Amino acid sequence: MTIVKDIETRGTHHCETTALGVLLRHEGLDLTEPMLFGLGSGLSFVYWDSRSMAFPFLGGRVKPFELTRNLAARLGLTLTVEETTSPRKAWENVAAPVDAGRPVGLQLDCYHLDYFRSKVHFGGHVVAMYGYDEHDAHLVDTEQQGGAVRTSRAGLARARAERGPMTARNRSFTITLPARPPSWRDRIIPAIKDCADAFLAAPIANLGHRGIEKAGEQVPGWLLRADEPRRDLPRAAFLMERGGTGGALFRALYRDFLDECARLIDDDDLRAGHRLYAEAAVLWTDVSTLIEKAGENGDAGCLKRAGLILHDLSRIEKDAMRVLRRL
Repeated sequence: MTIVKDIETRGTHHCETTALGVLLRHEGLDLTEPMLFGLGSGLSFVYWDSRSMAFPFLGGRVKPFELTRNLAARLGLTLTVEETTSPRKAWENVAAPVDAGRPVGLQLDCYHLDYFRSKVHFGGHVVAMYGYDEHDAHLVDTEQQGGAVRTSRAGLARARAERGPMTARNRSFTITLPARPPSWRDRIIPAIKDCADAFLAAPIANLGHRGIEKAGEQVPGWLLRADEPRRDLPRAAFLMERGGTGGALFRALYRDFLDECARLIDDDDLRAGHRLYAEAAVLWTDVSTLIEKAGENGDAGCLKRAGLILHDLSRIEKDAMRVLRRL
């Protein structure tokens, strides 16, 4: 058995920030999950629907692995990424860092992981690997999935090689800090402004604040859109609130990030942005609750109320990002 020493197997809310936390703590940089999420400019919004999809998807963060790339670039970290179509090379790429005493991050499809409770394909899942033996790999996943967990090496290989939406070709990565530790506090305001700029200037109408507005128009018709409303709507609500988002479709994480920043930086606009995202987090939870109720009881009125709240949320988040962009 090969196990990396001194690994703190702390599972947090979101998969990518959980893995980043493991890798960075091993390097000597310990940041809270909200700070990792915010410094990586992780907040976003997408309303995703197509004929090939069984049901629409509401996403509250940037694309998988974009947060990691953002964070590494912003803090001056060395991010080494490996991808391959070869199963043999894919295993060598993760075994080598672990053999050298370093944890490694993996992007994969969680469907094939033995311990995963919900068997749904999601190719943008991220874990940290810190050990292995002849049969199993030792991983750190989110708190919801158990924190320190094990899965078969065969299942791990299938998860990493899976093809489809948001997947990568056996992607693995390591992070190295520069010789001089990064001054992460100096990077807070650029991270907030970059996130605000991207949110406000989203190129298509199903992204950013315009995407939330579109969701407000589409959600009231979800009972007709769903093949099985009693299954599809509660599942959508679950993903918004408890599907690794930290609650309120990542708005609770961003609220906590802004709160942490406001304790470090004396700025009225920062405090105003925090207040608006505190309001938004409550309303997003209200939306998910109404969607769940609509699926359970078939009440279209719940979806109508959810749509009205989403229109309010589009305005609130647009106002918040405009304020934060002024920092």
